[in-house]
Amino acid sequence: MRGVAAERVQCDEIWSYCYAKAKNVAAAKAAPEGAGDVWTWIALDADSKLIVSYLVGGRDAKYAEAFISDLAGRLTKRVQLTTDGHKAYLEGVEGAFGADVDYAMLAKLYGPAPGGSTGRYSPAECTGIKKTTIEGRPDKAYVSTSYVERQNLTMRMQMKRFTRLSNAFSKKFENHAHMVALYTVWYSSVKMHKKHRMSPAMAAGVSDRLSSMEDVAALVQATAPVDGKRGPYKKQA
Repeated sequence: MRGVAAERVQCDEIWSYCYAKAKNVAAAKAAPEGAGDVWTWIALDADSKLIVSYLVGGRDAKYAEAFISDLAGRLTKRVQLTTDGHKAYLEGVEGAFGADVDYAMLAKLYGPAPGGSTGRYSPAECTGIKKTTIEGRPDKAYVSTSYVERQNLTMRMQMKRFTRLSNAFSKKFENHAHMVALYTVWYSSVKMHKKHRMSPAMAAGVSDRLSSMEDVAALVQATAPVDGKRGPYKKQA
């Protein structure tokens, strides 16, 4: 979405994988390019809940810079930005915004769960948070990543390939990226937000109507390559 007049933006990354988890790629049979861990970077307008920008790929500084640069190009005014404590954001925000941003990091502090771990997949207990001002004068009352983390839950619930314990993971990186693109359009333009009683795109003022999946299908069809004449079939020996 371009021309978004957001005031507060929250950023986060959500993990998934393609073909095999990173630790298993080396031993995987015929692993394709792009196999392994895949991260989706999300920038969410905290007020309208619009997904302003997203990026699918790695989690290093190169991807952070590309993601934040794209985000900065879609905003129309100075914003208050909150990210988690991932250090790759620091150079990305500095390069894209300079001093023209009110930026803070929110780092969660974790410790062992009370009574010890209850199982292999039990998460660590969040024991506190640390808010750090990086640039400008962010209002600490709005230094939060709660909304974008709630969006992450919706993403996991709506796309089976994001489920941690599942065999529905993407087999090709391209398919994974295409599915995230479809989800982003649905979440921002088709899904009715319960609080706003309109789509996030309408709440953000970048659309004047609620889109439908028929609209999304028409967009996909309009950009699809034209089918050419099929070549001759070759019989296998």
